[in-house]
Amino acid sequence: MATPKKYFHDHLVLLLLSINVFLALAGSIFVLARLSTSHGNGFIVQCRDCSNPAAINKFTTGSVIDILGFVAFALLVLAIHVTLSLRVYRIHRQLAIAVLGLGILLLVLTAIISNALLVLR
Repeated sequence: MATPKKYFHDHLVLLLLSINVFLALAGSIFVLARLSTSHGNGFIVQCRDCSNPAAINKFTTGSVIDILGFVAFALLVLAIHVTLSLRVYRIHRQLAIAVLGLGILLLVLTAIISNALLVLR
């Protein structure tokens, strides 16, 4: 039971946890705010064969549920990375920090991709 106490007293872990929570909540609020201001049903949810500029039907449209998947993904990434980091902390501190750092990277990429898809609409 000493691991959670040490885990939540580690300043670097707390900083990375705070950044993860902020990015997950900010990304979710950003997507929800962009959805509330939009009028329409057609959202671009996929870009297929974007490497070929002459491709026909590059963009795949979807519904609001597909865009809400970004919110679910951000919250799922947050939960999984915090759980993995907590369990791995007792094995090695740097591994737990790496897990939280990769969570930050994944949440930033989620925000970038969701913004790119919502701008295309």
